[in-house]
Amino acid sequence: MTALDFATGKKLWSTPAPTPACLKVTGCSAAQPGPTSLIEGAVFAGSDDGHLRAYATGDGHILWDFDTNRDFQTINSIKAHGGSIDSTGATIAGGMVYLNSGYSRIPVMPGNVFLAFSVDGK
Repeated sequence: MTALDFATGKKLWSTPAPTPACLKVTGCSAAQPGPTSLIEGAVFAGSDDGHLRAYATGDGHILWDFDTNRDFQTINSIKAHGGSIDSTGATIAGGMVYLNSGYSRIPVMPGNVFLAFSVDGK
């Protein structure tokens, strides 16, 4: 993740993605090819290794990291598993962060879960 000053093109900061724990899995990568989402103080980026991370806009340190590459208990009892976050970014509205995890295109890791996050866990 890299932040640039639009007026000058100067690099403000750069933070490499952590080494993925899933490197032995086909499609696992630290690449962050999808769109980012910005709120005051944080930029959210998904990764092909299934992580959604929030980076501090001031210096790029990782504020929050959630691994979606796992099974989830869903509210409608349908089996769900996260995977690569490749083509869509997080949607942020009303104090919530919404994200689709899993992508059916090869070579990324497949999955099929829609996640909703809040600060208070409700």
